[in-house]
Amino acid sequence: MTQSVRLGVLTPSSNTALEPLTSAIVATVPGASAHFSRFRVTEISLSEQALGQFDDSKILAAADLLADAQVDVIGWSGTAAGWMGFERDLRLAERIRERTGIVATTAVLALNELLALQGIRRLALVTPYTTDVQQRIVANYAAIGIEVVAERHLGICVNHDFALVPESQLDSLLDDVAQAAPQAAVTYCTNLHGARLAAAYEARSGVTLLDTVSTTVWGMLRAAGVPASQVTGWGRLYGW
Repeated sequence: MTQSVRLGVLTPSSNTALEPLTSAIVATVPGASAHFSRFRVTEISLSEQALGQFDDSKILAAADLLADAQVDVIGWSGTAAGWMGFERDLRLAERIRERTGIVATTAVLALNELLALQGIRRLALVTPYTTDVQQRIVANYAAIGIEVVAERHLGICVNHDFALVPESQLDSLLDDVAQAAPQAAVTYCTNLHGARLAAAYEARSGVTLLDTVSTTVWGMLRAAGVPASQVTGWGRLYGW
C-alpha cells in the first residue's frame, strides 16, 4: 500500500502560477498531495510597505491553517529571502516548526541546499523583478561565494503580473544567460511558469534549471523523507 504524504504550501495571495505547477509536480509522486494556504502579497519592491508583507506573524497565521490539515511538512513557496536575507528563511522555518510541530522549508533554503550539494559557484539568474531587487539578490549570493555570471530581469513590481510573462519569453531569457556557461540557471520567482520548461531547456543548453517552484517541492519531499527522484519529467534537480 502506498504511504500518503501531505505537503503544505504557503502561497502569496496574488500568485496564480505556483499552485497548478506544484500540484502537477506532486501528482507524479504516488500517495503525495499538495495543500495551500495564502497570505497577502501584492507587490515586490524594496519599499517599507512591500517588505512588510513578509512579516512573520502573517506567514505563521497561514501556517497554522495548514497545521489544521495535519500536513507532514510546510514549505514557503516564495523568494523574499533572496532580497531580504537568507537568515530570514532559516528563522522562519524554525518558528513554523516551534509553533506547529511540523518541519518546514522554503523555496530559497531548498535552492541554496541544492547549490551546496552540487558545489555550484557560477549561477545564472532570471527574474521578473526590478533592478534594485535584482541587485540585492546578486549581492546576497556573492556573500555566500556564489557568482551570478549572467542575469536578466523584467522590471515588474506587481506580483500578479509575474504570472503573465509568457513561457516563450522565459525561454529566450534562459537561452541568453546560458551563453555565460553557468553551472545552473534559476527562474527566481514562484509566480513564473518556469518549472515546466526545465526538461527541454536542459536538453538544448546543457544547463540545469533550478526553478523555485520546483526547489520548494524538492525541499518538502526531502524534509518529509520522500525520495525526490520519484518526480519525473520536471528537470534534473529531482535526481540530485
